[in-house]
Amino acid sequence: MKKIGYADNKNVIGARLREARKAAGLSQQDLAARMQTMNVAMDQQMLSRIERNLRIVTDYELACFCEILRIPERELLQDFYLTLHQ
Repeated sequence: MKKIGYADNKNVIGARLREARKAAGLSQQDLAARMQTMNVAMDQQMLSRIERNLRIVTDYELACFCEILRIPERELLQDFYLTLHQ
């Protein structure tokens, strides 16, 4: 089975997601609960794994995170874009 990752990470948004969540004043539990209201199966442990780059993020999860946090996708992907231009 092929492992999915980028530069030894499962995702590229973990750190930025944590920053945005904290800036919005949300706990991991709060953000996971809001994801559930958008029909995304997410719990606090899954969110913790995303923030620690231990779990992949789907395209619809990324879109929902951005919708809840009211930020553009590019903000969460900022570190990825920075590595492309180095």
